[in-house]
This record gives sequence, structure tokens and C-alpha cells, in this order.
Amino acid sequence: MAVIKADLPVLPALSDGRRIEGGFKVLGKLSPPTVRKLEPVGPHFLAYARRKLHKRTFSEDERIQASRNVKKVEEGDAGEISEPENELMLGRDAKDWKSQDHYAVLGLSKHRYRATDSQIKTAHRKKVLRHHPDKRAATGSSEDDSFFKCIQKAFEILMDPVKRRQFDSVDDGANVDPPSKKAASKSQSAFFRLWNQVFDSEARFSKQTPVPRLGDEKSSKEEVEAFYNFWYNFDSWRSFEYQDEDVPDDNENRDQKRHVERKNNNARKKKKTEDTARLRALVDECMKGDERLKAFRKMAKAGKDRKKVEKEELERREKEEAKRKKEEEDKMRKEEEEREKKGREEGKKAKEAAKNAVKKNKRVLKGSVKDANYLLPAGQEAGAKRIDEVLGDVELVMGKIDNEELAGLAGKLGGLKLAEEVDKVWGEEIKRLEGNGKLKTGELKTLGR
Repeated sequence: MAVIKADLPVLPALSDGRRIEGGFKVLGKLSPPTVRKLEPVGPHFLAYARRKLHKRTFSEDERIQASRNVKKVEEGDAGEISEPENELMLGRDAKDWKSQDHYAVLGLSKHRYRATDSQIKTAHRKKVLRHHPDKRAATGSSEDDSFFKCIQKAFEILMDPVKRRQFDSVDDGANVDPPSKKAASKSQSAFFRLWNQVFDSEARFSKQTPVPRLGDEKSSKEEVEAFYNFWYNFDSWRSFEYQDEDVPDDNENRDQKRHVERKNNNARKKKKTEDTARLRALVDECMKGDERLKAFRKMAKAGKDRKKVEKEELERREKEEAKRKKEEEDKMRKEEEEREKKGREEGKKAKEAAKNAVKKNKRVLKGSVKDANYLLPAGQEAGAKRIDEVLGDVELVMGKIDNEELAGLAGKLGGLKLAEEVDKVWGEEIKRLEGNGKLKTGELKTLGR
């Protein structure tokens, strides 16, 4: 039982000699103080009892309870998305984010491409609460914030649909390895169970849905043939662009940028071809151990036209494969030729543009002295000798500067008409060239004098 005693304050008396101007009127008297007993109930009683039991103040109890609530949040849903963190993962370099397993960093290795946005957000929140630099500093941990940056990068990638799809395209952690011959040959049920897991994993890359399943020993010939035809001509959306080499952002080295882009495109095509070959090798390996195909072949063997049908089918597939290969090669060669042609044309245009710019800037320089009466006072006519000397000095200066400096000087002289202004600009440029050692003092006859 809590007892609270409230003492009402007493108004101070006026000091001697002081009066309240205007006077005042007494309307009543203060009531005497009353002692009341307050009894905490519900959660307030539990908090009161806890403070009394542990001899804590209000602030101490609130701080301890807040710490326990954070711990409960960290430990919540541990069985669903939490995974142990090894030293190798905690010591990852944040700069090497492209090679990190984003799902493993957030503790979602079991979910991977099946993880929902809600699960990703929950996993991220738990990781942040555990590894935030401020919390590490408060607990006296010496761990740097490198792994926290890895967590933030993983969350950024997985919450962006485009970036997540690019990462899922190269996420080998979600792959299921094909079973060994010994494991798959134990029984028909083992064969279908193990190989169904493999193809269910690969099905995530299919552009077409629904994806047919391997089935079981009761599947019909049409279903089996439809399954293998689908997987042998599998249309995958894998792009492999997540593994691209970084393209330089600067606009100066355009050739290097085009080279890197071309290199990335070729690397993607190569990986796409290798992935297609890998998947077809899986299909071939599965077909070798499929007893249904063997049974179908035995049934076909009984027919009169078995050899003819098999030969025609083999020739058809070989022709289709050869045709497909040739089409792919022709397409790749044509695309490469078009890119090279486009690159040559763009390079040629750039050279022509630069050449025209140089010509234009030279005309500006020559025109500036002409418009300024060859740096003579107004009203004084420039003779042939004066014109030759001034233009000769202009040619000499233009021969000492590069295209960038030429453009800068042309920009300063553009629009100037007065001889004094033009002469000042030329004088500053000549002093700069003399200071750089590109021009000797006294080498010019008229400019800068």
C-alpha cells in the first residue's frame, strides 16, 4: 500500500514597508491539507513491486526493462530466419560486397529466392539491432562496422526487385546438386525424389510457367517426352549481369567504357552458353537413369520402323542443333560487326568535330586582331607589314598551345572589338606562355609589346 502526503505551499508574507497598490479583496481561505492513500493496480502494481524488490529508482527500472525488451526483439522468430554467424562472415570486407552471399548475411540461407519482403525486413531489423555500431560501442565491443555495412548492402540489394533478380541469377547457393548414380539407383522413388529436387531448383530460372515436373513411374510417354523436351529447350531468364566488370563513369575515356561494355556483353553470352550446356548435361544424365525411357525404347524396338524412326529423330535433332549453333554464331558475328562499325563511325565523327573546332578557334584568334585593327589605335590604318607581323605572331602563339588552350583563348577573345581589350588578353596569354617556358621573351614582334 503506497501512501502519498501532499503539503500545500504557504504564501510568503510581505516585507515591512511594502504594500500592494490598489488593494486586494480576500475571497476565501485555503482548505486544510488531506492525506490520501493510493494503491497501484495492474501493470503499475507489478512495476511498483519490482522496484521495491530490487530497490531501484524509476529511471533505473525503465532502463533495465527497455534493455530486456530489445533483447526479446532480437531473439524473436529465431527458429524461422536466424542462423549462426561464423567468424569468416563477421570479418568480411564491406568493399567486397559483390562476392558476398546477401541471403547468408541476413540469415536467410534456407529461404533465398523464396524469401518474402516481410521476412527480409524482419531479418534486417534483427541484424541491425545486433550489429549497429552504436550498440557495439555501448557494450564495449571492438568490432568495426564492416559487417554492419555488409548487412545494409545486402538489404539494399534484396529490397530492390531489379538488383535482387540480378543477384538471384547468379546465386549458386540455391542450387541443388544432381544425385550420384548410386543414390539415384537405389529405387524408383529415390530417383524421382532426388531428381525432382534438382529440377525444382532450376525451374526458378524459367521464363515459361508452369514448369513440368519429372513425374513418377506412372507418367505417360507423352508426359515424359514433354518434360524432357521442355528442359532440353529450356528458356532461361538468367542474365549474369550481376558479375559484370564495373563500367567507368567518366566521359573522357569513352573508348575504355565501350571496351568494358563490349567485354561484359561477351562474358554474359559465354556464361549463358555455358549454363545452357550445363543444364543439358543435367538432362542427359537424368535421361540415362530414367527407367521409363528404357521401357519406352523397348516398346519402340518391337515396332518395324524402330531403326528408321530413331535414325530420323537423331538426324532431326542434329540438324536442329547444327542450325541453332549456326544461327547463334551468325547472330553473334553480325552483332559484333555492327558494334565495331558503330564504334568506328562514332570515332570518325568525334575526330571531325575536334578538327572543325580547332579550325574555328584559329579563325577566332585571327579575327580578333583583325577586328581590333591589328592592335593599332583607332583611325590608324594597318599596312601590309603590320598585318604580316601580327598574323605571324598569332600563328607562332597558336603553334605553342594545344587544342584545349586554343579553345580557352578563343573563348576569351570571342566578342571583343576594342584594341585595348584584345591586346590585354593576348598579353596575358603571352606572359603565361613565357612563364611556362613555351615562348621566349622578345620572340614576338607585335603581340604583348
